[in-house]
Amino acid sequence: MSLKKKSVLRDWVDSIIVAFLLAMVIRAFVVQAFKIPTGSMRMTLIEGDLILVNKFIYGAKVPFSNWRLPALKQPKRGDVIVFVYPEDKKKDFIKRLVGLPGETIEIKGGSIYVNEKPATEPIFNQIYYYNKGDFAAEGQKIIVPKDSYFVLGDNSTSSKDSRYWGFVPKEDLLGQALVVYWPLQRIRVIK
Repeated sequence: MSLKKKSVLRDWVDSIIVAFLLAMVIRAFVVQAFKIPTGSMRMTLIEGDLILVNKFIYGAKVPFSNWRLPALKQPKRGDVIVFVYPEDKKKDFIKRLVGLPGETIEIKGGSIYVNEKPATEPIFNQIYYYNKGDFAAEGQKIIVPKDSYFVLGDNSTSSKDSRYWGFVPKEDLLGQALVVYWPLQRIRVIK
């Protein structure tokens, strides 16, 4: 093999390694693609939607450690978030954030009440929430623990969410859903 061919091959290998490392850093700290597997977030997200999730906004986790990068902002009610599923740490889930640490959440008459007042964010007025599961019985008021969140799917009739399994610990938060990028006819910012 000539010296020139070795140099070209070496350039290709170096380029592939750099591209791979750059992609891994971007995936770990900046943005990650996810596919929506179920209808629990209908009509906001439907089965098969491909989305991008902003991982650095809430402070990305440093792989293979318990460290996080500094957050750009704190999660707020109404955000669509991706997190590690509390009942199976190998799965990631996506839901809408409803309750913040220290708040009292109640589902009453199909509406969300936060600290005994109706949630004022417009998205919550468009969805009827059902009293299902161990954490959302009629008349039950749930206090969100410190460093945890209460989340619900937009499709209240068929969403396994905080009403069934409780709270999402802050350390399991992966990021905020940004955009649907596929299929083409559904490309949009997620609200």
